Amino acid sequence: MHNLFPDHNLHLDLPQSDIRYFSNIITEAEALTLFKRLRETIAWQQDNITVFGKTHPQPRLTALYATNSKPYSYSNIIMHPIPFTAELLRLKLTVEALSKTTFTSCLLNLYRDGKDSNGWHSDDEKELGKNPVIASVSLGAERIFHLKNKHNNNLKHKVLLENGSLLLMQGKTQHHWLHQIPKTTKPIGERINLTFRTIL
Repeated sequence: MHNLFPDHNLHLDLPQSDIRYFSNIITEAEALTLFKRLRETIAWQQDNITVFGKTHPQPRLTALYATNSKPYSYSNIIMHPIPFTAELLRLKLTVEALSKTTFTSCLLNLYRDGKDSNGWHSDDEKELGKNPVIASVSLGAERIFHLKNKHNNNLKHKVLLENGSLLLMQGKTQHHWLHQIPKTTKPIGERINLTFRTIL
């Protein structure tokens, strides 16, 4: 599974950020095999989320795994972790080697089709610490990742998240940038996103 020298290692030239994109930390075949395994074995759940006073099912499925018992809270949702599986631990080691960071937790998202999404937000919850390192691995269908600066509406960027890729956000990125996976009307397959993080 380990591919510590990806063919495409891009450092995004965006102010007030430190974002790197690795196109293939594992091979396409390995990524598809891992996708199938995680799709079948992860304890997926769908929580309700309240936006502008209205409560509705979150537009994706989620799961939280960790090496400790620390919960993770966002958008008034509290998630309690399950111990890492063998597959998640192997991927965690690959991501840690590339990022030079030790992670405790992994929040997984399953996007079932183009209607599933994740709205504008920053990963800036207090339990993640001051300058959190977020390592996001994509498996399955490609989706477009949108970034926009919190202070300058003219600063925007898009990244195509490929199967087997890693997007690494660190430094002061979460203080100054929002990100999202928007809905799309295009026919699109399922995608699993694994976001490794350290919960204090």
